[in-house]
Amino acid sequence: MFLNIFHFLIVLIDNKLGFLSGTGRIRHTFYSPALFRKMTKRTRFAPSPTGYLHVGGARTALFSWLHARKHGGAFILRIEDTDLERSTAESVNAILEGMTWLGLEYDEGPLYQTKRFDRYNEVIDQLMEQGLAYRCDCSKDRLDALREHAMAHKEKPRYDSHCRNRNIDPDTPHVIRFRNPDDGVVVVDDMVRGRVTYNNSELDDLIIRRTDGSPTYNLTVVVDDSDMNISDVIRGDDHLNNTPRQINILQALNKEIPRYAHLPMILGDDGTRLSKRHGAVSVMQYMEQGFLPEALLNYLVRLGWSHGDQEIFSQEELIQLFDIANVNKSASSFNTEKLLWLNQHYIKSADPYHLAHLLSPHLGRLAIDPTEGPDIVEVVKAQQERANTLVEMAEISEFIYRDFDEFDENAAKKHLRPVARQALEEMKKSLQALTSWDVEHLHDCVEQVSTSLDLKMGKVAQPLRVAVVGRAASPGIDVTLYLVGKEACLRRIDKALAYIEKREQQAKA
Repeated sequence: MFLNIFHFLIVLIDNKLGFLSGTGRIRHTFYSPALFRKMTKRTRFAPSPTGYLHVGGARTALFSWLHARKHGGAFILRIEDTDLERSTAESVNAILEGMTWLGLEYDEGPLYQTKRFDRYNEVIDQLMEQGLAYRCDCSKDRLDALREHAMAHKEKPRYDSHCRNRNIDPDTPHVIRFRNPDDGVVVVDDMVRGRVTYNNSELDDLIIRRTDGSPTYNLTVVVDDSDMNISDVIRGDDHLNNTPRQINILQALNKEIPRYAHLPMILGDDGTRLSKRHGAVSVMQYMEQGFLPEALLNYLVRLGWSHGDQEIFSQEELIQLFDIANVNKSASSFNTEKLLWLNQHYIKSADPYHLAHLLSPHLGRLAIDPTEGPDIVEVVKAQQERANTLVEMAEISEFIYRDFDEFDENAAKKHLRPVARQALEEMKKSLQALTSWDVEHLHDCVEQVSTSLDLKMGKVAQPLRVAVVGRAASPGIDVTLYLVGKEACLRRIDKALAYIEKREQQAKA
């Protein structure tokens, strides 16, 4: 229905203004689904499944996704798995899992290159028939010698086109090379880096089919981008030198040239390329470390792009404000402390029900069943102001679900002293008598004991907190008591009283 309305509007506008056909009358062959696809932005994320989804790849996917969403286009996921030796099903799963966790939904895909070998061979055969590709049987020794000679003379290593005009038997082992133009230039109007020019004389005849018959990266990318009507290619700047070669193949095939945007790399805090020594680099490692996907996305988008001084963006704001032309040309540095700050912000402001869903597996890793305790949503409400990550939230919530073995030494030394015995004994009596175990009545209980002993609330609440939690930090004492539960609170107060008695006996001895 939408396409019919779209067609009607084009007809109406053209008949009124005459700007499409130049005659004021539209040709009925103007609209077609294929042409409509070309009129919309179509981006792709095309990872190789040879490892995990790293943060650099995730940022590329995010920028491609935002560019498509901003312009009402389509985002395609393509798995470039032609490296049969290194590609694995585990890596494919890791990529899909990472995309799902980040919430980067794709409109088409995943599309696998290994299922398109017939199409690649069809294109290679076409290039051969048109004289735009040729067989090459140069040995490894000859190619190595060429390389060594170029390096010795401080020249850029390149193939010397030795086999261009040779008639090589198709039954002998050989590769297929693309016949690159000898002269002229290739101009890349990059949306990030601006205009970049390459002389064809500096580009050699690259291999497009290996000896084993498998197609190479530069060929498969060209065919896929063309067949999938990709309008905008957004990728890392490590692919920039491939772009003029790919443009030459597209032109040889008489195909449209997409627009390109090459993103600068991400560096570690020390200015070197981001790697494992800088911390987690896999997207799913950040999930395991308790980061929220929205926090990681917010951080990644700011690595190379900005909108004034704004730091926090909703997804809707990102789609509205993002502009690929505003991406910086220079590399960005990954700062884990900044990511932690963002993560804490998102935890504090998140819907507790959403956080509860994400927290549950982190409690499971501590062998805690969240159903065997208070409502996990109430746990989240009590702790979300106190944790930088979900892992930290799980760890500081452990006392709610199970008894601890030992008191924190410094906290016990300061708060579990003989002077605290009376307050703890009175709190135990009061809690035992309490019939309504809720935050309001628990608060009143602590307040009443403090008043009866003529003590400030802190003099009662802090020894009680250490007794029940094992350390000096927790949510408000009333919330803490409520979450721990009546039986566990009374049991832990007894443990604290025994600890005080033991200290007294040791002091007398």
